[in-house]
Amino acid sequence: MIQFDEKIYFYLLAILPVMAAAFFFLQIWKRRAQKQFADTRLLRRLAPDKSQFKSALKLLFLLAGLGFLILGLVNPKIGTKLETVKREGVDIVFAIDVSKSMLAEDIAPNRMEKAKRLVSEIINQLASDRIGIIAYAGQAYPQLPITTDYGAAKMFLQAMNTNMLSSQGTAINAAIDLASTYFDDEEQTNRVLFIVSDGEDHSERTTISAVENATQNGIRIFTLGVGKPKGAPIPIKRNGVVESLKKDNQGEVVITKLNEAVLSEIADEGNGVYINGSNTDEAVEFIKEQLAQMDKKEFEAKQFAEYKDQFQWFLAIGLFFLFLDIFLLDRKTKWLKKLNLFNEHDDV
Repeated sequence: MIQFDEKIYFYLLAILPVMAAAFFFLQIWKRRAQKQFADTRLLRRLAPDKSQFKSALKLLFLLAGLGFLILGLVNPKIGTKLETVKREGVDIVFAIDVSKSMLAEDIAPNRMEKAKRLVSEIINQLASDRIGIIAYAGQAYPQLPITTDYGAAKMFLQAMNTNMLSSQGTAINAAIDLASTYFDDEEQTNRVLFIVSDGEDHSERTTISAVENATQNGIRIFTLGVGKPKGAPIPIKRNGVVESLKKDNQGEVVITKLNEAVLSEIADEGNGVYINGSNTDEAVEFIKEQLAQMDKKEFEAKQFAEYKDQFQWFLAIGLFFLFLDIFLLDRKTKWLKKLNLFNEHDDV
């Protein structure tokens, strides 16, 4: 298992292709400039020991050295020991609405990104709870089964978008039914489902029935509202630029609104609480308090322990390549010149 201490330094790797491109264009400019003053054969006679190959080799050493130094700054760590530990927690499933209405920008930057941020911040507050993720629109889709791997959960969370499900609509009942299959531990006393949505439900008649079935299975349902009651249009974008707004069959611009009434009813029937997600900090703090009051169940989990720093290896290799770059001269090496690997001929 590998962890990275300072992932932000990965951005520095973007410097390497820029340097390579700059070297390439510099070589082109130099050759054009030299041709204006002298013939190529004459330049070779004036500087017979000048090596074209070594210039590229020096650049390669420099890029390799900088690349390994950057990886050293990231500080990869390797888990060297797998341990089985006892943990206490609650089973939590996040059902996230990925319908097109979540593209509305009545809350910055849009409802979808706000929902992902809310869930991510909640995960940051968890210590030993198990979590699962469901994506739903016109149907529900299992995104991540119950796990203690918060890193994997965040990775799947960030990959979610409104294009991941082909069937559009908002079937909250399908998300609740699917969430019920996530809780496979009969001894788990606290089972929690968070529905993160703008509340537009196209299956209201069957949703309450699904909620009743879930509560009979010991599942508490909390709802997180994302958006504004005033509503907003749904932008249709291409390459980040708004091309038009979504319209209905009559050609009228669709205004999607946060339906707090539906979300409140679901939470009330599900022995939970409706939470307005406009203020992320307040919403996360409230949820943290709610989870702290619940009974915890002890379970076993395997995790890597004794992570060891590996930055020293990358720094050593990086410095080695930089020393090669410093001490490697642009002149041809005598023994390499005798081998004539590149079939070069001295001009007479």
